[in-house]
Amino acid sequence: SLACVVALKSWNVHPHKTDKGISFIKKNMFRIDEENLEHMPIGFEVALPSLIDIAKKLEIDIPDETRGLREIYARREIKLKKIPREIMHQVPTTLLHSLEGMAGLVWEKLLKLQNEDGSFLFSPSSTAFALQQTRDDNCLKYLTNHIHKFNGGVPNVYPVDLFEHLWAADRLQRLGVSRYFQPEIDECIAYVHRYWTEKGICWARNSEVEDIDDTAMGFRLLRLHGYEVSADVFEHFKSGGEFFCFKGQSTQAVTGMYNLYRASQVMFPGENILADAARFSANFLQEKRANNQLLDKWIITKDLPGEVGYALDVPWHASLPRLETRFYLEQYGGDDDVWIGKTLYRMPYVNNNKYLELAKLDYNNCQALHQDEWQNIKKWYRNCNVGECGLPEKSLVQIYYVAAASIFEPEKSQQRLAWVKTEVLMKTIISHFEFQQLPRQQKRAFLEEFENGSILKYTNGGRYKTKSCLVGTLVRTLNHLSLDILLAHGRDIYQPLKNAWRKWMREGDDAELLVQTLNLSGGGSCWASEELLSSNPKYGQLLKATISVCKKLHPSQNRKVNGEDGCIRSAEGTAKLEIESDMQELVKLVMTRSLNDLNSEIKHNFYIIARSFYYVAYCNPSRISFHVSKVLFERVL
Repeated sequence: SLACVVALKSWNVHPHKTDKGISFIKKNMFRIDEENLEHMPIGFEVALPSLIDIAKKLEIDIPDETRGLREIYARREIKLKKIPREIMHQVPTTLLHSLEGMAGLVWEKLLKLQNEDGSFLFSPSSTAFALQQTRDDNCLKYLTNHIHKFNGGVPNVYPVDLFEHLWAADRLQRLGVSRYFQPEIDECIAYVHRYWTEKGICWARNSEVEDIDDTAMGFRLLRLHGYEVSADVFEHFKSGGEFFCFKGQSTQAVTGMYNLYRASQVMFPGENILADAARFSANFLQEKRANNQLLDKWIITKDLPGEVGYALDVPWHASLPRLETRFYLEQYGGDDDVWIGKTLYRMPYVNNNKYLELAKLDYNNCQALHQDEWQNIKKWYRNCNVGECGLPEKSLVQIYYVAAASIFEPEKSQQRLAWVKTEVLMKTIISHFEFQQLPRQQKRAFLEEFENGSILKYTNGGRYKTKSCLVGTLVRTLNHLSLDILLAHGRDIYQPLKNAWRKWMREGDDAELLVQTLNLSGGGSCWASEELLSSNPKYGQLLKATISVCKKLHPSQNRKVNGEDGCIRSAEGTAKLEIESDMQELVKLVMTRSLNDLNSEIKHNFYIIARSFYYVAYCNPSRISFHVSKVLFERVL
């Protein structure tokens, strides 16, 4: 409003409208005192004082003694001290985004800092002021192009291509529907990679100013999609032990630190800069949460405290995909989420109700399938008398929940059920026989019973009667799982599946048996042949890393009591560091590409199993029970 009044007064037109505008400003200036400063538009602390100075020169009477205005002037002084005028004329800074109304600018120097598209840091208003002062053709070209593109108007900032590509991919992934848009998401990530630099990125391509928010989101998604990106990029956003979003910033954005925290969790071994980033961002977010100050200067969203709270309470290594989606469906605002720039604006490719509607339908459809599967699992459990062998139904529902929350897609039903039945039988055998403490001859007898039963049962169609009900259940289950895969994919996995069980009975590596079961029961290119299981070097490395971390996590699960914290949070420092180091090594193996690499889904199965162990070790029983109820049985409205 003040800018319009200044323009009308400068042009000496429509005096009655000028007076009306001045009256409105005088009546409402006090409202600045009531506004939350975190929601102040970008560059407002620079632009508003500049406009007031121009208004005074035009003899427009504007009240300037309110508490809110004094705070804005104070913030301007802080910003100008952090980015002195001699600096802003020499190198690109965020002040290029807020030039409008600034006095004493040396345009010959500033024009050297223009973006390739002719804009000043992609700001139409800042560029328009530059055009007014310089008559520069490149400024005019930038503005003319966008006025035509947007039918007579311009956005408050343009382009926002990197920001839009990244945030759209992130939202679709968190909403649990990314599998429907995988080619488009791959294209988005490839686009961002083309413009990635060792100093990071900002919201638009080919920028000489970078920010930690876009850089952190880009780093995280690029790494998760297998691109090689160096964590050293964050050295450019660190000073004196602290991390910042922009050089010369006067306030710290919650979402910038939130995305830095998320990026720090995809850490590889030895990346100390990410360890520093994790500590700094976590401390910042925890302090903001404790003080009820989780407001952001870039977005007004439905439930930012909920998003931050989930990230702090459920670390990435414990965040099962369907668990994250179930909470995010309540946090995502769709069309109602508003971004803060020089004006309030919306990002329809990032926040829209169509995404939300699709995600809710998908979640409820998958949940209905999971509930049907759960009923069938209970029938199988009871028909096999597994409960009589020592496994309570409470453990059964947790096993199914963890599998369904980890691999939730309807088309992966066979893998999911194979995981559940395998883990149920493993735990039942251990529970009923205290398997690891049996004398050697009894272990051998059980293994021989399994060998004889499986061979004769498989070849002679049921004429062999096992002595142990557990062996009989195991043999029948392997037959059924193998037959299902044979009918669905035309592959006979019985022998490699039996070999995996034989090895488990001898060595007791639960994680290895679960991973082998997932990889043997996968469809299409996600299937791992027995030759691959035994000969591929990368497969061997992944298996070794998974077994290592799960062995460290497994005792923690067994020792855990129903307390406030999970065992990992209360573990000894050395043990916790070893677990985190092993998880980092596994993440590196899964996320990096190599010569003669494995299918990405096969690699990811190793992380899926390790994450399930981490989750059970991290969360206490009461929290897991809450998650089971919410994810499996609470319908999304």
